[in-house]
Amino acid sequence: MMKRNENSRETRRQPMGRKTRRAMVVYAALVLMMTAGATTVYAASDPLAVINNLSNFIFGLIRAVGLILLGWGIVQVGLSLQSHDPSQRSNGFLTLAGGVIITFAEGQ
Repeated sequence: MMKRNENSRETRRQPMGRKTRRAMVVYAALVLMMTAGATTVYAASDPLAVINNLSNFIFGLIRAVGLILLGWGIVQVGLSLQSHDPSQRSNGFLTLAGGVIITFAEGQ
């Protein structure tokens, strides 16, 4: 190994060994085979089932947002009761009501 001069910013590239080069070639070949040899995925036999699954997923996300709003509304109402702030209290109750409506809304 060559000692590097502290004032110089020059470094030399280390030569790639035979084992490292072989491992790199095998890795590249595996990645190419997995990319080029991907199998075709077919849809379900019933296209309405796919749409229903997507609909259920989206309504689940909406329900999760409703739960988050519900929790935030509870926090706002609690903080407003502690600080005696009527505007924060009204915002908290509005957020709480919106969270309840979104959480318990029927999707279908």
